[in-house]
Amino acid sequence: MDEETFNMSMRQYLKQVGVTSQQAIERHVREHGDRSGPLKVRTVLTLPGHDMEHVVEGEIDLG
Repeated sequence: MDEETFNMSMRQYLKQVGVTSQQAIERHVREHGDRSGPLKVRTVLTLPGHDMEHVVEGEIDLG
């Protein structure tokens, strides 16, 4: 495994995940109007064909 190639590919993937996830959340909030309180979020990362699942949970303050 080439570490530099792996790291660059990983960063590109994570950037794509971050950008597209932000766009999806923003679109959802716009389409469903203003809501009070924090927006609870949960992201599940899996590797098909591998025994791996990573869960990140949090809240987004809608102000």
